[in-house]
Amino acid sequence: MNLAEFNLINEEFYTSEITPIQLDLLLADGWRHFGQHFYRYNLGFLKGEFRFVIPLRIRLADFKFSRSQRRILNKNKNLQTVIRPVEFTDEKHELFERHKVRFDHGIPESIYGFLDENAATIPCQTLEFCVYEKDKLLAVSFLDIGEKSVSSVYAMFEPEEAKRSLGIYTMLLEIQYAIENKKTFYYQGYAYEGESFYDYKKRFSALEKFDWFGDWTDYST
Repeated sequence: MNLAEFNLINEEFYTSEITPIQLDLLLADGWRHFGQHFYRYNLGFLKGEFRFVIPLRIRLADFKFSRSQRRILNKNKNLQTVIRPVEFTDEKHELFERHKVRFDHGIPESIYGFLDENAATIPCQTLEFCVYEKDKLLAVSFLDIGEKSVSSVYAMFEPEEAKRSLGIYTMLLEIQYAIENKKTFYYQGYAYEGESFYDYKKRFSALEKFDWFGDWTDYST
């Protein structure tokens, strides 16, 4: 990779409030955020090498569940889901601590590295998708709500329930919610060129990628 010829993007800003329309515009231009920290970058460093960063989104009008995704939905049909504004509890902090052992690099210290302490409204409306088996919390994901878009922020699940594919399951729940609420795009975040831990984000239909010049194109092209 010749970095001298590469149009490097590495930008950030902080804000405590953005409107739903502003969130749509930022997401469409490759921005992400953790709490009040908004950022975008097109080159990452992963396991000792530089990788191109690929922002991804799903065009919801054309989305279809794959056979494997329907199996995941069916496998977890006995679970209960509660969708509500974000609220932090000891139960969620404990789940975060158990879940973070899955990371082999960049291990997060706290859930507040991803979400503001008042994440329900700061910097935008954010909902949590809590998945229960009876009274036991198995998974939680967090979804930003824009005017025409939604954006997945973070998800965590009980490691001992890994066979349920709960990380994918909460993404499918978020997509269902977005479709039911007539949103246009579902943003699942950044992935990398080549193989990486984030390849699960690429395994969806109607997938688009951002070219860092303002255009979104089919991921397959």
